[in-house]
Amino acid sequence: MMRRRMRRRAVVGVVAATAATAHVTNKRANERHDQEMADADQQAQVEDLQAQVDDLQSQQVQQAVAPAPQPAAAPAAAANDPIAEIKRLGDLNAAGLLTDEEFAAAKAKILGI
Repeated sequence: MMRRRMRRRAVVGVVAATAATAHVTNKRANERHDQEMADADQQAQVEDLQAQVDDLQSQQVQQAVAPAPQPAAAPAAAANDPIAEIKRLGDLNAAGLLTDEEFAAAKAKILGI
């Protein structure tokens, strides 16, 4: 009878130890899984932020590369008045925006030469 009790105690002890080990192992696996999920969430957030940064940078590049707005056209009255147009072209030439050749060609066109 004593031997049976000892065997039962030994079996119960082994079962209890196995259950405790399984519990600890399961707990560690759950913790590992939770950490992996947190890491995956964090990685997804980093990727989202990186995509936003890339979008903003491409928008800035597009704005920087965008062509400069064209200057407003001269009023219609100046286009009809050849002297006013030649004076305007002379001012552009004096400012260095037109070369002498461009000024002469534009003047000849206005005068119909």
